Amino acid sequence: TQPGIESPYRNRSVEENLDLFERMNKGEFEEGRFVLRAKIDMASPNMHFRDPIMYRIIKHPHHRTGTKWNVYPMYDFAHGQSDYFEGVTHSICTLEFEVHRPLYEYFVKELADDSYCPRQIEFNRLNLTYTVMSKRKLLQLVKEGLVAGWDDPRMPTLVGLRRRGYTPTSIFEFVRTAGVAKADSLVDMRQLEAVLRAELELNAARRVAVLEPVKLVIDNYPADQVEYFDLPNNPNRDANDTTTRPVAFTKEVWIDKSDFFEVPPPKFKRLTLGSEVRLMGAYLVRCTGVDKDEAGNVVTIHAEADLETRNGNPADGRKVRGTIHWVSCEHCVDAEIHLYDKLFTEANMNGIPDGADFKDYLNPDSVQVIDHAKLEESLADAKPGERFQFVRTGFFTPDSKNPGVYNRVVTLRDSFKPAK
Repeated sequence: TQPGIESPYRNRSVEENLDLFERMNKGEFEEGRFVLRAKIDMASPNMHFRDPIMYRIIKHPHHRTGTKWNVYPMYDFAHGQSDYFEGVTHSICTLEFEVHRPLYEYFVKELADDSYCPRQIEFNRLNLTYTVMSKRKLLQLVKEGLVAGWDDPRMPTLVGLRRRGYTPTSIFEFVRTAGVAKADSLVDMRQLEAVLRAELELNAARRVAVLEPVKLVIDNYPADQVEYFDLPNNPNRDANDTTTRPVAFTKEVWIDKSDFFEVPPPKFKRLTLGSEVRLMGAYLVRCTGVDKDEAGNVVTIHAEADLETRNGNPADGRKVRGTIHWVSCEHCVDAEIHLYDKLFTEANMNGIPDGADFKDYLNPDSVQVIDHAKLEESLADAKPGERFQFVRTGFFTPDSKNPGVYNRVVTLRDSFKPAK
């Protein structure tokens, strides 16, 4: 609202300025001793025109020119010149550069020998909930070891998303549906997850995985017998797709710990003492008892199968409480499972209080590691980049760095809960 105060050095002669600038570049002065400013207008209502800095001293070896240069341009000065020399027609920037555009154009027109000037256009940044998009903040997370590198599956980077299991088509589709605006906006991360989920429901092969295994022994099943049941690969892909794969069934199978309760909660429809459930694609079984350790934890569940109900279809048409998944104890693959969640606890990380440290909002439960998961044996040859639907659990992909580790790509449905 009022003119700025001129520097006492503003009216040096051209000769003195050139001499000082050359000596700056030769390394005669320490960093911060001198800067070269553009002499424009200290009364301009646009603060960027009030003699902005063009060059400053940086005594640090350059990866290409070594120690040849000791002065380096500021972004506002270099941006337009780089675009001009490279023949850029349109420079796409985020909204914070809108007030910089007049200076961008000013420098190009003052220094160019023709009337050509690249056109700078500003759009909103693609801000996502529960994460940060600032390269400076992301670099801080990496340098301080708060994440496992730029390709950490929680990071909003292309390498991180790829390692997490996101597909190029899902990212393109998300960007297309999110659209472009001239105002700041915040896009819900669930929109990105929904796009990916819709793609994987059609394309990902179904496989069986027991994340928290407990042993189920079918006492009336022959100990030396192995049967194979054909389970569908992906019934959602195509109504005409009837492809299956064989899954081994034996006397001892792993089931998920959450599928059994001695004292079931209300409306529980899975396995309990005396109840009957369907082992997916196999037999109906009825729980007859449990074995516990010294601490009282269930270590083995005993059941009897109705061996007349192969493929889970009772001849008498009786109803059962539910269907649970399983894998054979003798025909399975051990794996470590990483369940990823939101990186931060605050949805709008741009709206945290001034002066607050963004790192204080890191979600302590952003990754959960599950050891000793049991997968069906067909996954022994799974490769990074392949994506599978673990039935009743979610979509997963083999980790590209750690053999035997599977990363959860996305849940089966939107199970969003605000982080504590």
